[in-house]
Amino acid sequence: MQQRKPTGLRATEKQYVGFATLPNQVHRKSVKKGFDFTLMVAGESGMGKSTLVNSLFLTDLYKDRKLLNAEERINQTVEIIKHTVDIEEKGVKLKLTIVDTPGFGDAVNNNECWKPITDYIDQQFEQYFRDESGLNRKNIQDNRVHCCLYFIPPFGHGLRPVDVEFMKALHEKVNIIPLIAKADCLTPNEIKKLKDRIREEIDKFGIKVYQFPECDSDEDEEFKQLDKELKVSLDCSCIFLKVQSTQKKECES
Repeated sequence: MQQRKPTGLRATEKQYVGFATLPNQVHRKSVKKGFDFTLMVAGESGMGKSTLVNSLFLTDLYKDRKLLNAEERINQTVEIIKHTVDIEEKGVKLKLTIVDTPGFGDAVNNNECWKPITDYIDQQFEQYFRDESGLNRKNIQDNRVHCCLYFIPPFGHGLRPVDVEFMKALHEKVNIIPLIAKADCLTPNEIKKLKDRIREEIDKFGIKVYQFPECDSDEDEEFKQLDKELKVSLDCSCIFLKVQSTQKKECES
């Protein structure tokens, strides 16, 4: 018995191999390979960095963390510690790397305490450049830092000198998102004043924090509206606000 050949649109789709199928090929290849994302968290101890990361990704990356006493914190220097976890959502794989910086901002003298962090970021750029320049580029690991969450203490009257110097040292190398830590210890009026003060100081010192990119003109209306709402929410608060309480932990902007 002779089989029937597929006809119509299905036959055209199966037989067509032109460049119009490139987006589908790239999509399939990307989903199969998965994605790499490296997130750095920086800020002094006790600001809730590990709590926020665990809440964002619904995992426990700090199971083996050792809490230091006061004497150990005095002698501690800035370290770079990496935690890697594989996450899958709706068939899409993500290799998440969290770069923690214990010891940052904890010393009495914090002069150039950001130097180990900037050196680490530069090393990852150099390593990626060497890998891209090599002959075998099939299995390159992208360990570049894609985003840095910087935790600002809720006490005080704005940015400290160490906050300004840290963000100025990194803003040309990585996307910086400033966070107000433990903001639930402030009243709504105090939060507004602190955010306005930090926004003014960010503009004053010429610090470049992450901004949503411009939406393409040929995007559909639904995507444009979503992009507009995100920008409005960012303009209202300028920075992300981290709220932490004993019963409920959430992040709002």
